[in-house]
Amino acid sequence: MTLNWRNPYPSARSPVFARNVVATSQPLATSAGVEAMRRGGNAVDAALAAAITLTVVEPCNNGIGSDAFAIVHHDGELTGLNASGRSPAGWTPERFAGDTSMPLHGWETVTVPGCVSAWVALSGRYGKLDFADLFDAAIGYARDGFQLAPITGGLWAHAAERLGQFEGFRQTFLPDGIPAIGSTVYLPDHARSLEAIAASRGESFYRGELASAMVADSAAHGGALSMDDLAEHRAGWVTPISQTLNDTRLHEIPPSGQGLMALIAVAIVERLGIGDFALDSADSVHLQIEAARGAYAEIERHLADLDHMRVTPEELLDPQWIVTKADAVSMERANPRPTTLGASADTVYLTAASDDGTMVSLIQSNYMGFGSGVVVPGTGISMQNRGHGFTLEPGHPNQVGSRKRPYHTIIPGFVTREGSSGIDPLMSFGVMGGHMQAQGHLQMMVRVCLHGQNPQAANDAPRWYLHENGQVSLEPGFDAGVASELARRGHDVIIDEPVPLFGGAQLIYRLEDGYCAGSDSRKEGHAAGF
Repeated sequence: MTLNWRNPYPSARSPVFARNVVATSQPLATSAGVEAMRRGGNAVDAALAAAITLTVVEPCNNGIGSDAFAIVHHDGELTGLNASGRSPAGWTPERFAGDTSMPLHGWETVTVPGCVSAWVALSGRYGKLDFADLFDAAIGYARDGFQLAPITGGLWAHAAERLGQFEGFRQTFLPDGIPAIGSTVYLPDHARSLEAIAASRGESFYRGELASAMVADSAAHGGALSMDDLAEHRAGWVTPISQTLNDTRLHEIPPSGQGLMALIAVAIVERLGIGDFALDSADSVHLQIEAARGAYAEIERHLADLDHMRVTPEELLDPQWIVTKADAVSMERANPRPTTLGASADTVYLTAASDDGTMVSLIQSNYMGFGSGVVVPGTGISMQNRGHGFTLEPGHPNQVGSRKRPYHTIIPGFVTREGSSGIDPLMSFGVMGGHMQAQGHLQMMVRVCLHGQNPQAANDAPRWYLHENGQVSLEPGFDAGVASELARRGHDVIIDEPVPLFGGAQLIYRLEDGYCAGSDSRKEGHAAGF
């Protein structure tokens, strides 16, 4: 008998309670994180062990060639990490003068991958375990094999249709064709690369043998990536930007990520009194959607590498400016304007918390599935296609340029309590999936921080998604009257079964003693602890 791997029933999981807890999109990665804490590590060690394992067991959404961001609460301090890479020095606007848009695949989409630098920086600053020990589970699964889970397998098959023309991709991920659900997958080249990264604390990746392999393959295909581009990369510690909602504060990484969009949307709904509307009512959903539209309008115009923005995040969050944005929202009529920001639903998000009070919100991604389609021969390293996030519009702050960070969709979230002395952590969370991410942050803030839903209930609840063409998708689960009322107000509404565009969330909420975690059934999500 051949089993049907699709679950036709809605999920209603129980939240997970523990003093040490990990929530990821894949059970094997969660187990790796839990094991790291059982060996004496803290939440940072757990998050890194899980993140490294995810490059193996969920390569359709991330890899060694990914970028990464994190927010960490440790010893009463909240710190952000931007480990996204810059464009090659050779990427001048003139290089792409013949294109109508940035390329989607190949080496002309590859910026410097920053994920490895995130692992090194986080471990060095906060970790308790030896750096090499964080790789044990990942190397084992890559070398000895792991069984392919259904959702990951579906994304794998989808990517095969899109990227099968790339030789390195075929050799690495399709050696015997599209792998079957439940079959054992081996990634021996990936294992060797992880061993080199572990032994050299990332030096091999940015200045050694792996760096040379990446540059050689780039040159062979007309790419611009150089040894200097890799060697000069540094992950950067940053101060998160934030916005209040009721008695909580949402923290995001400063641009070039879209966390600013989530903050603007939260500021708008707070200004317009969203707490007065029933959860999941047409009024509440309408207001959230319109706030998201208003926020997108701002980031579409302004968001870029922070060094190139012409307005600051603080200016876009200025209370007087938020009043202007809020006044433009009509509760009776939608403003279904399209955006040009593009869309992708491929990323991994994870979070971990330990009994010493350390909490980590971490996200890493190849951007679009397996990314650029480039897999460096003999290494298993799949390269992201973040360069596609640039625009070719002359004079736009996000116009492609030399040694510049592109617009990023991936954002980790963190929530603290207002009114406390110092930084009082409340929740680490994220919602993977392209432009679902900022929208998802808004929805989780409304559910958890305004209406008190527990992390698992907030995860299981139906979601809405604002498309770049202005349409709105609703998951089944909203009251039947919500869709019709939204349509009456001018929204172009689609009812969609749970699909990747609704993202995958992980949440950890801090209790008086321990934590409560929720994980998403839209992914192979799994929360566990002890």
